[in-house]
Amino acid sequence: MADDVSQADWMKYCSDEGAGTGGDGTEGVETLKFGTTAKTVGAQSPVDGSPGGEMLEVTPTTVVYQAEAMASKSENGTFAIITVKDRAPRGTATESAPIEGGGWQWIAPDGQALDEGDNDASSITPRGFTGGGMVPAGAWAWQTVSFDIGKEQRGGTLVYTDGGGQTFRWKVPGSDAGPELAELRRGMEGNY
Repeated sequence: MADDVSQADWMKYCSDEGAGTGGDGTEGVETLKFGTTAKTVGAQSPVDGSPGGEMLEVTPTTVVYQAEAMASKSENGTFAIITVKDRAPRGTATESAPIEGGGWQWIAPDGQALDEGDNDASSITPRGFTGGGMVPAGAWAWQTVSFDIGKEQRGGTLVYTDGGGQTFRWKVPGSDAGPELAELRRGMEGNY
């Protein structure tokens, strides 16, 4: 990258989103449409000691952007709250965690990588979307992943690294969208 080009301008004008050129660490990685299911490998060493390494279908479905959520206020200006449907089609599965080198990240349009749950984003647990952990064979569960982002960082890329080290990316809409929108908003009402 030339010294006179900012990272934000390079990402906007030079990077080829979804191309997987490797210069940005995305060789062979495709950016999926938001709402598309990725077939991933579950966590190889779940934190609770249970089995969890079977196939896990991961589908981010809905996004809400809010300055405040569930008695927490965003330090950076906006929470990005995303519903994820996890399904274990064959055997018990669990999402990969950061301690294993996996889990969720938000890549802002300017290229900044943010971890799930930073600041008060970890306190956002909407009713009906508080899954996470083990999903039994043949079952599915809702969960949310939340990020504390700047207002200008809406419309980023959601990234998940699975238990096998493979990375999946979804381009997230820049405004509230998705089929669970009303239910997610209801689930965040109150200060519990």
